[in-house]
Amino acid sequence: MGYVQGLKCRECGREYPIEPIYVCEFCFGPLEVVYDYKKIAKVLNKKKIQQRAKTLWRYKELLPVEGDPVAGINAGFTPLVKATRLGETLGIKELYIKDDTVAHPTLSFKDRVVSVALTKAREFGFDTVACASTGNLAHSVSAQGAMAGFRRFVFIPASLEPSKIIASLVYEPNVVAVDGNYDDVNRLCSEIANKYRWAFVNINIRPFYAEGSKTHGFEIVEQLGWKTPDNVIIPCASGSLLTKIWKSFKEFKEIGIIKEVDAKVFGAQATGCSPIVTALKQGVDVIRPVKPNTIAKSLAIGNPADGFYALQAIRESGGYGADVSDEEIIEGMRLLARTEGIFAETAGGVTVAATKKLVKEGYIRPDEITVICITGNGLKTQEALNGKVPSPHYIKPSLASFEEVMKDKGLL
Repeated sequence: MGYVQGLKCRECGREYPIEPIYVCEFCFGPLEVVYDYKKIAKVLNKKKIQQRAKTLWRYKELLPVEGDPVAGINAGFTPLVKATRLGETLGIKELYIKDDTVAHPTLSFKDRVVSVALTKAREFGFDTVACASTGNLAHSVSAQGAMAGFRRFVFIPASLEPSKIIASLVYEPNVVAVDGNYDDVNRLCSEIANKYRWAFVNINIRPFYAEGSKTHGFEIVEQLGWKTPDNVIIPCASGSLLTKIWKSFKEFKEIGIIKEVDAKVFGAQATGCSPIVTALKQGVDVIRPVKPNTIAKSLAIGNPADGFYALQAIRESGGYGADVSDEEIIEGMRLLARTEGIFAETAGGVTVAATKKLVKEGYIRPDEITVICITGNGLKTQEALNGKVPSPHYIKPSLASFEEVMKDKGLL
């Protein structure tokens, strides 16, 4: 039995039944899932969670599904890594990496949201699933949709990195490459979703899909010993991940899992697509759309659907934001790799570089418990590092050649 009461408009508060809808028909505000927290508090506690399999489904009462999952059965519960060497470099005594580059079917946090979305799509009776994507979501819908037996359509910008396109095509969905940026793709998908009875995970299934991101936050709290960190740095594309991590902390307090929420959430964006951070810096509530121009294509959403709500969450928590250049993104990727052995995609470079900037500017103190959210594997964006990493040492197949080259370079 599920614990969802229904859907509710974030703007006017109008309530709706549990259906594949995503926007209020009266004020056009976005809809969000509403739970019966009193009921959940009676059945969910730390002991019960710890007794369950180490997947995202250990928090199932706080997810909007009725029955057993049909996708992402083994997804979730990714490592929380104590990043001592990176912490020393950045000047943070207790730094952790929430590492979603591993343990997921397609090596990104999108497997969390897709697991929930496809399970809900099956409950609603859909046979076709679809999405608008900058890459990671397309991979997850393609892979998990195949496992669950869905017909699949994924829509991407035609300019996406070749490796990301191949990583979807291998699962043999219908990949549709659109001549435009993500916002163009998303607008087209909204039209298609209105005409065809398909489950677009980030459109008509969006209220349910987005809830999967909460598991990233639930895991952080559990892995820290049932407490929130002082700071969480989160990459922002649509802004949904940040809002849901913040929601996860508050839900755990609501049902009595933790006593207090003592966390600040920080948004990280690329300078070439930073509408949320720009609004923060300007002290305004209006998100001005921008045309993306950054190597961090997974964050390249110029008109973020949850941007306003991300602003609200950041301000409510007492956090802030930072934007970083493409050069800083590359250095962030390299820094994380050489200090902690974690190869992150460009979005990970954004969060590492943003953290460095936030520490330098005094928003994050050295003695605070800080978590950096790394959301995707670097194998997805290798093109960004072309010409940006050291070259191999070329030698002949002999010991003499090895020693000659190594000595010449001061390595022996």
